[in-house]
Amino acid sequence: MTEIIMVKEYSSGHQPQIVDLILNIQQNEYQIPITGEDQPDLLNVEDFYQKGAGNFWVALHGDKVVGTVALLDIHNRQTALRKMFVAQEYRGKVFGTASLLLNNAKAWAEAKSVDEIYLGTTLQFVAAHRFYEKNGFQEIPVDALPENFPVMQVDKKFYKYNVIG
Repeated sequence: MTEIIMVKEYSSGHQPQIVDLILNIQQNEYQIPITGEDQPDLLNVEDFYQKGAGNFWVALHGDKVVGTVALLDIHNRQTALRKMFVAQEYRGKVFGTASLLLNNAKAWAEAKSVDEIYLGTTLQFVAAHRFYEKNGFQEIPVDALPENFPVMQVDKKFYKYNVIG
């Protein structure tokens, strides 16, 4: 296998690996009591994410899905960053998987004339907080979110990124 990570748009053939990757991280690494049934978006990526200014991408190492990221179009030239997950062995600077995924999403947002990207995350994802902050996201209070932002039950910390400027 090559050391290169490729970022590609979601296709249905990726779905089983995506579900396995995300559930493994949520349940086994962070002990979040969540199931696939609690996340119907994972079973219907095309209709949920791949419309308007939204999309879903996978990071691939060969044929193996090692990361995911999505932008959900929440209208008003705003998106929600969702499903940012990277397999443990592909985190960090060696592969740069998270940066590849995030930069891909940012470039997409800019090309789609999105003004702002918002995200919610759990308090447990401390390394993710640092990652987002290093990549230009500013922490905001929950009441600064747009009214159409879909707050997930587990999300307790929120960020905003200004796409241009």
